[in-house]
Amino acid sequence: MEVSVWFVCLLGVSIVFLGLVAIVILCSVVSLLCRKLTGDGEKKEASAPAAAPAPAAAPAAAPAAPIADRSKKIAAVCAVLAEELGTDVSAIRVKSFKKI
Repeated sequence: MEVSVWFVCLLGVSIVFLGLVAIVILCSVVSLLCRKLTGDGEKKEASAPAAAPAPAAAPAAAPAAPIADRSKKIAAVCAVLAEELGTDVSAIRVKSFKKI
């Protein structure tokens, strides 16, 4: 008995589709279970205060706020760059560092 090429393609696509639907259902069930176990479901929504009025927009020419713990942030960024580039941290020189 010879099986049609179209039958095989249709069967493959339908199996993949059913598998994806099963994954979505499984994720939804696990999400519900996690919300029930941690108590994050309705309690957060019920205890949430009414929406506060939106703050007034800051003027466009306002100076940028200073960065807190600047040296620690620069050291962390340099460490990440050195790791990604595969070099030593001492090979990296910071010329400027500003918040974007």
